[in-house]
Amino acid sequence: MLVNKVSDQIKKSKYISRDLSWLRFNYRVLDQARDTSRSIFDKLKFLAITSSNLDEFFMIRVGSLYNYIDYGKERLDYSGLRELPFRKKLLDYSHRFVNDQYLTYNNELKPDFEKYGFDVLMVGELTEIEQKKVDSYFKNTIFPLLTPMVFDNYHGFPLLMNQLLTFGVVTRTEEEQKAQDRLTFVQIPQNLARFYEINRKDKIVFVPIEEIVRWKIKKLFRNVEIVSVNLFRITRNGDFTLEESDDIDADFVQEIKSKLKTRKKGRVVRLEVERNPSAFMMKILKERWTIDNANVFTINSLMDLRGLWQIINHRQFRDKCFKHPSSVMPPSLPSDGVDLFQYLKDHDVLLHHPYNSMEPVVNLLERAAEDPYVLGIKQTIYRLADQSRVTAALLKAAENGKHVSVLFEVKARFDEERNLKEGDRLEKAGCFVIYGISKYKTHTKMLMIIRKEGEKVTRYVHIGSGNYNEQTARLYSDVSLLTTDEVYAHDVSEFFNVITGHSRPNEYKSLLTSPKAMRNQLIELIRNEARNAKKGLKSGIVIKINSLEDKEVMDEFYKASKAGVPIKLIVRGICCLRPGREDLSENIFVKSIVGEYLEHSRIYYFHNSGDPKVFSGSADIMVRSFDRRIEALFLILNEDLKREAMTILHYNLLDNQNSYIMREDGTYIKSRPAASEAAIDIHKVFYNRQIFENTDFELV
Repeated sequence: MLVNKVSDQIKKSKYISRDLSWLRFNYRVLDQARDTSRSIFDKLKFLAITSSNLDEFFMIRVGSLYNYIDYGKERLDYSGLRELPFRKKLLDYSHRFVNDQYLTYNNELKPDFEKYGFDVLMVGELTEIEQKKVDSYFKNTIFPLLTPMVFDNYHGFPLLMNQLLTFGVVTRTEEEQKAQDRLTFVQIPQNLARFYEINRKDKIVFVPIEEIVRWKIKKLFRNVEIVSVNLFRITRNGDFTLEESDDIDADFVQEIKSKLKTRKKGRVVRLEVERNPSAFMMKILKERWTIDNANVFTINSLMDLRGLWQIINHRQFRDKCFKHPSSVMPPSLPSDGVDLFQYLKDHDVLLHHPYNSMEPVVNLLERAAEDPYVLGIKQTIYRLADQSRVTAALLKAAENGKHVSVLFEVKARFDEERNLKEGDRLEKAGCFVIYGISKYKTHTKMLMIIRKEGEKVTRYVHIGSGNYNEQTARLYSDVSLLTTDEVYAHDVSEFFNVITGHSRPNEYKSLLTSPKAMRNQLIELIRNEARNAKKGLKSGIVIKINSLEDKEVMDEFYKASKAGVPIKLIVRGICCLRPGREDLSENIFVKSIVGEYLEHSRIYYFHNSGDPKVFSGSADIMVRSFDRRIEALFLILNEDLKREAMTILHYNLLDNQNSYIMREDGTYIKSRPAASEAAIDIHKVFYNRQIFENTDFELV
């Protein structure tokens, strides 16, 4: 009865639960691991990604839910459910997903390992000579790093690290047979390789490090009876910010921060444990961490599938996995050897990564660092590559006496330490560095190079949707603009003054910005389409984003749909809007694209009575994007570039190889071409520059 009541409540809501929508997105990623057209290494890659995604989901989203539960705060999910019923629904769905993850690994992927030249084996499956090698590795490398931590009447409960593989070992000695058993924890060091590798003539054998420790566990418990050895892994709450919570207040966040100083001490929200664990151990862990069976996930195979990256990235297999075509020049840039400083004076360039390389941006920055006519560089940085060429160029520019100002976002989740370190390097080199803006997260991506050219100063601007990260630019789909147009230059200069100083410009000519105005500006654009539809004029909206969650904008979409506006949304991940519901969203179509590249670009198209307004930039349609982040969307002014952006949207809508169509109930179905249709894979088609020559299409 309760299950039916919960299901009915979810169905009644005009919004989809953000968290349940996210889990459905991870199912679409898992679907890539089941794709029979992919190599085993591609399949393992996507399976590993689902594992990383799920870790972050528990740390942040489930962690956020527990902030409400643990501190007695009320929360109403978009589905209409309160905290505890929603917790049950969310964890039940998570259990189902984990079960499907391991069915995929055990039944669909692992049986194929051997024919691809590798295998994952237990110690008992090795030859005698191989076991001797493993024994030597244990003695010389693993054993010195292991630290047993007992919990009993004389020893307190140890602090167990987040997401590390851990053995819970139940022991007793002869004189204690009538007493209670003892529990000792042994954590696997995080700085050791996930697998020990053995090269055979016909294949590479990967031996899980935890199985080596299990094999030799008695070395840590001499003259003591081992009752049971149980592998487990915990995930702690990592959400101590306003960033992920829709209705949490700042004082409450400070309360949590004061009680939970670091992620290391966050409350446990998930316990993964192997089959048939010790009842004695489980009782202690559940009581200690205030969890129940809903938080416990039984793993019947390799725990922590993120470790598969060691196989995927192995030098012998690397070429079999990451096979991507060479990037092409963007339609707006005639050749690779063009002098950008000269070319950009008269032309704007739209880059579509990874099909267009990020090299023009990095090269321009590197040239600016050395160019004697460049006076200064201003840039926002959210995430950087390892050994970043961007940082190197900024350091060189500072060494050459140029004014360099950088806003480093130190609240970029899981990159906080890296950004602080890089910012410190730049500061020591003489750069002007700002570490974030009070309670806001700076998510916008902007670069401005100021260059003296004769009697005038030219400002070279780059603005886009992607990070200044050369590595992810080869894997993420993003859009960016290179320009010297004074309209952009003026607005970007003003915007830098806002985020680095104390300035409040009246308006921008080419930018929509948050946290102040972006939501209302987008709503006005939607309302304009609705007004045109009511007048009988042609109207339409096409938007490509990562996530759609803001209620105010969704309500405007619903109103526009009722007014007759055709709305097509390409939303990769979370989508809380219900498409195709009678008398609510009958004119709204939603699809998700998940495939070889991570769809990270944002493009907003509004028909505007035949004079389209097209924007791109860093912002999604989310509460955090509008209220808690510094974001910018730029209006594409150049007609040719506007058509390029519309072509990108056009082929995203045509794609039938990576697309999933969202249904009214929030589920998705894989798109398949009809018998008469050609197969269109955008992750291949965008390498063909000729598609941008076809202007014979309508988006709406």
